[in-house]
Amino acid sequence: MKPTHKLLFALCTILVLAFIYYSSGKLHQLVWGQKPQSVAEATAVVLTKGAEVRKIPELEPDIPGGRLVGSVYDKQGFLLQLDTKLPPELIYKYGNLSEGMCKPGYAAAKMTVIYPKFKKSAPMFLDRNFKLLAKASKYLPPFGIRTQERIIDSILTATKNYGLGKALDSLTCKRCIIVGNGGILFNKSLGSRIDDYDVVVRLNEAPVNGYSKDVGTKTTMRITYPEGAIQRLEKYEKDSLFVLSAFKPLDFKWLRQMVFKEKLRGTEGFWKSVAQYVPRKQTEIRILNPYFIKEASFQFIGLPFNNGLMGKGNIPTLGTVAITMALHNCDEVAVAGFGYNLNMPNTPLHYYEGVKMSAIKESWTHNIAEEKKFLRKLVKANVITDLTNGI
Repeated sequence: MKPTHKLLFALCTILVLAFIYYSSGKLHQLVWGQKPQSVAEATAVVLTKGAEVRKIPELEPDIPGGRLVGSVYDKQGFLLQLDTKLPPELIYKYGNLSEGMCKPGYAAAKMTVIYPKFKKSAPMFLDRNFKLLAKASKYLPPFGIRTQERIIDSILTATKNYGLGKALDSLTCKRCIIVGNGGILFNKSLGSRIDDYDVVVRLNEAPVNGYSKDVGTKTTMRITYPEGAIQRLEKYEKDSLFVLSAFKPLDFKWLRQMVFKEKLRGTEGFWKSVAQYVPRKQTEIRILNPYFIKEASFQFIGLPFNNGLMGKGNIPTLGTVAITMALHNCDEVAVAGFGYNLNMPNTPLHYYEGVKMSAIKESWTHNIAEEKKFLRKLVKANVITDLTNGI
């Protein structure tokens, strides 16, 4: 055989082998109907029968036809099989930690498993770079800061600080608890457990003095809006951050008056009386990132978008907003005092007053039923820990 013939024969052999190899690979993909998966996707693969689901396009295989196996999610993008375990490498990572040690990145890791679209990078408070937050700049309050840039800039120029403080900001692992105001906290004696957390978040005017056995004594921050803020000065704790969660433009105007210790004016837009003074230094005042309101409302709960404007039933409760904030900024997240049991109308609505559960009426702004579905997902998947088992 001539050398040229030998060369042609060898070349043809190589081409045939390459074609067989390529064809076998394509055939394997068509049989199984899926692409190689990331860790989160591989963990999320489930088989579900008879469930109302929506598949997330960006996570689906792009092979046309013959999809035998797929990642199945609910309409909000949460995995239906919520008891899914962590990927092996994360089980190994957290399994090697001593009992009781803080687990770095644990809440975000669990959240990503059941909700692959989750991204942790969302700062807790607005800082001087807030105008670079493209999503926040796109929406009006409460879902963004559009039209309020100038007043926010004046507030942040005065407050100067935009974190939790040196000690907490330097922690490599933060354990946070959101303390709700529910009557379920009453007589639970959880005070010492609550105080063991690095960051203790309280909401609106819920008191501590006189209830420390059940709710603890520690307050890292108190998230509120003008109508929910403490009005009696003696009820404020020492050394806690005052954090505004703004729901309307008027809330920012109110905060500016509080920051600069100005006489309160222009109150006709509030739905109830508001605090006239906040006994906090300028450096102890923060503005909560409005991204958490938008994410909780539209992405996590699935409330009506209403063209990005506040409307009927599309505002999450402050407790759920605080939990959303913690998922992005804390390594472990717990809650206490959450959950309304409407089947027990004579139980206390809040731990600090005599109003009964029967006083709850349909809310124009909130959708408690849909919100509870979201929180139950987090509890079932062990993304958060519910100390009072009310969710």
